[in-house]
Amino acid sequence: MRRLLILGGTGQARALAAELAADPALEVTSSLAGRTAEPRRPSGRVRSGGFGGAAGLTAWLRAERIDVLVDATHPFAQEISRSAAVAAAAAGVPLLALRPPGLTPGPGDRWTWADTLTQAAALLPSLGGRPFLTTGRQELAAFAALDLPVLARTVEPPAPPLPRRLVLVLSRGPFTLDGERALLREHRIDLLVTKDSGGPATAPKLTAAREAAVPVLIVRRPPPPPGVVTVGSPEAALAWLRAHR
Repeated sequence: MRRLLILGGTGQARALAAELAADPALEVTSSLAGRTAEPRRPSGRVRSGGFGGAAGLTAWLRAERIDVLVDATHPFAQEISRSAAVAAAAAGVPLLALRPPGLTPGPGDRWTWADTLTQAAALLPSLGGRPFLTTGRQELAAFAALDLPVLARTVEPPAPPLPRRLVLVLSRGPFTLDGERALLREHRIDLLVTKDSGGPATAPKLTAAREAAVPVLIVRRPPPPPGVVTVGSPEAALAWLRAHR
């Protein structure tokens, strides 16, 4: 029986785990970071919490006799992706990165790109006065100095520092287009701030912003570790895994 470890609690990670769990020749373990109190649990075995860096992950891969490692973490989870690359090489385990394609503007989109959250916070006041932050609860600290009416949406309450005039919406996706339209209208949003996470979950808010002629400020995703094979969908990951049996 082949043993696979999937890193990440993303939607793509869950979709891949569901497909692999149906194969009796595979034993699939999904590893969740443990930062969310009630995460959506994927199919198959699940472990929660960190490994203790690259050295801890290397030891775990060896102890559990893992045959293949799949990094399906968030595109902005740089630390675990670097640890995965180092650990896979040290343990002699094939590594595949699963990342949704990046965002591409279409007709009517008014997008500004930033290389970092810090740069996005610096650009923000020149682009809008009532921003809607959808960058995640751990990233709100980068915008703490803003003296603007800020709307932010997170799954769980964020820790300070936070913007002084913050209005917080606690909600878990998936979000609908009608819901995003209503949120923009209700809070009179004139700027959407997000990250280039990719995937279908981002589409409703971007469509709502396009329809309302609301500009979008997007933080570019960091590049994956060098030399790591990367695919853009669970289907492509399945094809790669079948080819490397």
